[in-house]
Amino acid sequence: MAAARQRADKHEIKATQRASGEARSLAQTMPRLILEARRIAATVIHGLHGRKRAGPGENFWQYRRFLSGEPARRVDWRRSARDEHLYVREQEWEAAHTVWLWPDRSPSMAFRSQLAQESKLDRCLVVAFALAEILVQAGERVGMPGLMRPTGSRNVLDKMANAIVHDVAERPSLPPLFAPSSLAEIVVVSDFWSPMAQVRATLAQLSATGAHGHTVQIVDPAEETFPYSGRVEFIEPEGAGSITAGRAEAWKGEYETRVARHRAEIRAETDKLGWSFTIHRTDRPATELLLALHARLGAPPPGAMVSGRLSVAGQARRQA
Repeated sequence: MAAARQRADKHEIKATQRASGEARSLAQTMPRLILEARRIAATVIHGLHGRKRAGPGENFWQYRRFLSGEPARRVDWRRSARDEHLYVREQEWEAAHTVWLWPDRSPSMAFRSQLAQESKLDRCLVVAFALAEILVQAGERVGMPGLMRPTGSRNVLDKMANAIVHDVAERPSLPPLFAPSSLAEIVVVSDFWSPMAQVRATLAQLSATGAHGHTVQIVDPAEETFPYSGRVEFIEPEGAGSITAGRAEAWKGEYETRVARHRAEIRAETDKLGWSFTIHRTDRPATELLLALHARLGAPPPGAMVSGRLSVAGQARRQA
């Protein structure tokens, strides 16, 4: 009994030390990521119409023509007196809803090949931070499952960064189980190389309350093009060991087939739930992804009438 307890204590100490080291490393890069996120958010916001819309509220939104059959009390007589038409004064809808963001920070996200300028983790965090900045400026609330309660604070980036840096728990690839409101939206940014059974179970649980969601697969260019040849050792970054290929180029066809099949299964699952699925490569501008996500957030589900890790992510080390 005592020996088992000692082993558990040692494991906890090692896990804590590992998490602390990752947190310090992340803390050092966080200011750069926040600045990059704010720059990208400003670029995306510029020229975009906000997510504001007409509805109950106190702030003025717009004037529109009076429609036949509407109650006469809705007429704004002061504005109508300016010309021969009747106008209604509309207010801005202030019922902000919550968007839950999940940036995958698992070990596989640290992968960066020579074909990319930054790691998947850096891109994932920059996108999550920038999206949070855009949403809060649009009057929405942003939260991170298990890390940060929803907030509409203007310093949302600082809150997210602090929550991530001080998180000492394990780094799962997929969001923890929680019950979002049926009016909430969820954005899961991950490499999605988890076994399909885990992906399917997570999406089913997150959508059980009726919440709408968006999945984004962040991939390194090498994970799509498989640019390896000769004798190469592939190391699985999350403890599943390694495998050596004598002629790596001979694996290219089978690898691409498995990746395509895995993505097809994810897309079939998201289509069934009415969620969106986007693939983003780290050699493409982050603004492309943010524009796509911004357009999809708040949109009705596509097609709705009313309402064992596969990647070579990790390290590929050429052997002599």
